[in-house]
Amino acid sequence: MPILPRLPQAVIFDMDGLLLDTEILYRRSIISAATEKGLPIGPSIYEGMLGRPWVSIADLLREHYGEAFDADGFRALWLAHFDRLLDTDLRLKPGVTQMLDLLDTLSIPRAVCTSSAHFQVKHHLGELGILGRFDHVVAHGDYARGKPAPDPYLTAAARLGVAPALCLALEDSYNGIRSAAAAGTMAVMVPDMLQPTAEIRALCAVVADSLDHCRAFFDRHPAVVTPA
Repeated sequence: MPILPRLPQAVIFDMDGLLLDTEILYRRSIISAATEKGLPIGPSIYEGMLGRPWVSIADLLREHYGEAFDADGFRALWLAHFDRLLDTDLRLKPGVTQMLDLLDTLSIPRAVCTSSAHFQVKHHLGELGILGRFDHVVAHGDYARGKPAPDPYLTAAARLGVAPALCLALEDSYNGIRSAAAAGTMAVMVPDMLQPTAEIRALCAVVADSLDHCRAFFDRHPAVVTPA
């Protein structure tokens, strides 16, 4: 794997699909909610929702089902299906704990940068015991424009007190990569539900196979000396 152009001074993590294995749960729950309502649904809907805030998702649903579609009512049903899955299937993505352990060893600050709400971050990361391992959480309501605009990552870098160019941004969605790249961070895609397109590859510093591979950015960087 290629090394990054600069040694990261901070790491910014997306949440869903990067820290948490939840994107598959979102897909399963929106399909089951649509089935309950008798609505046709396909990849253009549930893949198009990845990395978007709710306002943008609602617009996407109305594009598919008509301007009169009750997006908020459907959201309530969808989240009810999702919450039932969370009770049994919420888990970390492989390599999360090991990545955080490495950042602890190297004393590298880190933040969560997500389109989800603060209460969701607190619940999900708290349930899995890792909420306290992040220095900052940047979530819906903390920035003027959501992903793919640069605002979320610019906000995260500012709170960390590190220039965006020195931040490693880890993302799994297209809009997340667009946001991270537009903010000037070292954007790295760790694919989950989607594989990178030519456009997305051009925006990435690296496309990584997994979070385990991302640890090599530090292990293999010539400027890093891992403490004994």
